[in-house]
Amino acid sequence: MLPIAWHPDYLAPLRPGHRFPMSKYGYLRGALAARGLMPPGGFIAPAAAPLRLIAAVHALDYVERVENCALTRGEERAIGLPSTAAVARRGRLSCAGTLLAARLALEHGIACNAAGGSHHAGPDGGAGFCVFNDVAVAAQALLDEGIVRRVLVVDCDVHQGDGTARIFEGDPRVFTYSLHAQNNYPSEKAVSDLDRGLPDGTGDAAYLAALSADLPRIIAAAGADIAFYNAGVDPWAGDRLGRLSLSLEGLRARDRLVLGALRAAGLPVCGALGGGYSTDPEELAARHAILFEEAAALS
Repeated sequence: MLPIAWHPDYLAPLRPGHRFPMSKYGYLRGALAARGLMPPGGFIAPAAAPLRLIAAVHALDYVERVENCALTRGEERAIGLPSTAAVARRGRLSCAGTLLAARLALEHGIACNAAGGSHHAGPDGGAGFCVFNDVAVAAQALLDEGIVRRVLVVDCDVHQGDGTARIFEGDPRVFTYSLHAQNNYPSEKAVSDLDRGLPDGTGDAAYLAALSADLPRIIAAAGADIAFYNAGVDPWAGDRLGRLSLSLEGLRARDRLVLGALRAAGLPVCGALGGGYSTDPEELAARHAILFEEAAALS
């Protein structure tokens, strides 16, 4: 059985009509249960990450403002989420879930967090619906503990993983790769170890060809002991915030390609949910479930 980290408090109350599809985390649990991947009690619930772990990659004063519900209006606008206790707890739980999934991946070969992929949060603060950068927190914790020496981040969300790139800029222990829509958010891109910005409308064939060409290069260059995979489903053609044109079959082929290449190279893989936007939460949950189906096939 694929190890999955999930917590009911991954859902935080937002005002009606909010653009961020918070309900998807609950619908995802149902989708995974329907697929036999998360039977009753079939998930592992994290405890909230200690603030010291989060402050290892984010400015301490920012972390404290999140925890004390004291973000400025400018910070709230940049993030797009309210400064509430539930949102702060959700951020800490998401970080803990990705770290837990990473530890399980080191033990079992592959594991997933049914949240996370908050890659726009950078050293100085959050942005783009991302409060804390869970992958960065988890990677830094494993490095600081000496459990791993080198880390690979494979980010296939439709938006560039700018926060992750900025956090690990100049750190040779972490190799960051981002495959994204070049003309999408953020307007000001960071510099990953390898960026592949694709034009609007890129479809399955060109997308998968680019990814196939890049994977051997980044695996060899990273020399990693673990890989984190941000499997955002917003490259899908019908996503509200995506600019690429992948089909559902293309998304599945992408996940199969990435997970298969990483596992074939002997790398433990921690999957994180990443972005996905829709007015239909059940449709969105079904898209996110593809990652778990493909990961389960390798577990």
